[in-house]
Amino acid sequence: MRYLLILLVFSLISCKNEREVKAHESASTEVQKSDLEIVDFKGLEKYLSTNTDKTYIVNFWATWCAPCIKELPYFETLNKKYSDKNVEVILVSLDFPHVYETKLKPFIAENNLESKVVVLNDMDSNTWIPKVDKSWSGAIPATLIFNKEERVFFEKAFTYAELEHEINQFLK
Repeated sequence: MRYLLILLVFSLISCKNEREVKAHESASTEVQKSDLEIVDFKGLEKYLSTNTDKTYIVNFWATWCAPCIKELPYFETLNKKYSDKNVEVILVSLDFPHVYETKLKPFIAENNLESKVVVLNDMDSNTWIPKVDKSWSGAIPATLIFNKEERVFFEKAFTYAELEHEINQFLK
C-alpha cells in the first residue's frame, strides 16, 4: 500500500512538471511566432501597390522550392545595393504553417536575410493569385516589380544579371 501511495505521489508530481514544461514551450513558441509577420491576403495587399516613387520588388518563394532558394541571394544583394536608390525587396514566404518554426525561421537566420520577410498564410489561393497578377498560374518563384508608374510580373527564376536589368528599367 505504501508503495502504491509513493507511486501515486510521483505520478502527480511528474504530470505537474510536464504541464509546466508544455505551458513554457507554448509561451516560448508564441513569442517566436510573433517574430514573423504572418498575414492573409488582405494583410499582404498593402505590399502590392504604392503611390510613392519607391520601387518594390516582391518575390514569392518557399523553403521547399529549389529555384527560389537559388535566387534568394540575388534579391538580398539587390536589396543592399539599391536601398539608397529608393528600392525595397519584400520576400513573401509561401511556406506551410507547420514548418514556420522548424524550417522557415532557421532558414532566415542561417542565411542572414535582411530583406523584409512576410509570410502569406491564406489557403484561398484561387482567389488571391489572380489578384497579384492575372497571368500568374501560382507557380513559384514569382516576382512582382512595381512603383506608382509601372508594374511587371515574372513567373520565373532570375539570374542576378536579369534581376538587375529589370530593376534598372524602373530606375531610368
